[in-house]
Amino acid sequence: MENLFHWIADPAHWMSLITLTFLEVVLGIDNLLFISIGVSKLQGKQRDLASNIGVWGAMVLRILMLGGIFWIISLGANALFTLPHAYGELVGHGNEEAIKEAVEVTIKDLILIGGGLFLLYKATEEIHASVEGTGHEEGKAATNFNSVIIQLITINIVFSMDSVITAVGMTDVLGIMILAVILSTFVMAVAAKPLTTFVDAHPTVKTLALAFILLVGVALIADGAGVHIPRGFLYFSLAFSLGVEMINILQRKKNVNGGH
Repeated sequence: MENLFHWIADPAHWMSLITLTFLEVVLGIDNLLFISIGVSKLQGKQRDLASNIGVWGAMVLRILMLGGIFWIISLGANALFTLPHAYGELVGHGNEEAIKEAVEVTIKDLILIGGGLFLLYKATEEIHASVEGTGHEEGKAATNFNSVIIQLITINIVFSMDSVITAVGMTDVLGIMILAVILSTFVMAVAAKPLTTFVDAHPTVKTLALAFILLVGVALIADGAGVHIPRGFLYFSLAFSLGVEMINILQRKKNVNGGH
């Protein structure tokens, strides 16, 4: 334990901790949105329990992954099979490293593609239920606690891969990685219930969140296929859309109050 936190007296390492914690919180936004939507069909104590399992389960999973970090890295190092070189040329734009990454398909790539497809399916299913209205009540009745937990665990595995790889890219000190994950999880835990309540109260915000999850699904599939979409574009799109929707919500409240 002493070796794990030997860095604590070094101010430079504190800056690494703050930066990494911030990045982990940002990376946790899409994870938290999925948890909020995933538990929305549950009621009462089951909803709170599922939300806690989703948030704290993500933390435990990320710490376990950090403990096996060399194994995680190896998932992206050893190719299971290779694609035609023409595909690499198409997506790599002449960059040899990008071409090599595109044509070599690893276990990590398959996990990312599978997770992306799962997000596309879930988001499309939820949007269809919200827009059509038909079958939504049956969906609620059919939803049970165990199926929600399985979905949360599945998507936590996918999102945790990004989180762990980001941590490794920021620092080589395991204690900083673990502490950053723990601190970011506390932020997610505090935000989880208010976010779920807010999304439930504003159906248009839920639709925006689902659209964002669709984008994340596409980005994960693209990552697995060797085409990297900068996450900054996705987060800017979400922030801009939410900003516009907040203005709409305030305008609707103003109109309602004015009508009385």
